[in-house]
Amino acid sequence: MTSGPNRIMDDFAKLMTDAAGAAQGARKEIETAFRAQAERFLNGMDLVKREEFEVVREMAIKARDENDALKARIEALEAKLAASK
Repeated sequence: MTSGPNRIMDDFAKLMTDAAGAAQGARKEIETAFRAQAERFLNGMDLVKREEFEVVREMAIKARDENDALKARIEALEAKLAASK
């Protein structure tokens, strides 16, 4: 069994190791609580996720392209109808 200054140093080293472990555990707990709170806050703001935004954006682009094609077709039919009068 160690005694004297060596034992004091060993006990001090163990105390510091335990304190570092406790601090790291507290840090992880705080990070987890912060992330949960941030997620609750963002969900309450009714924000759109990036993936959902991209899907709707692609749908809008496709609809616009279809509308442009239909408009061109209608104009061609109207021109043909006007020419046949």
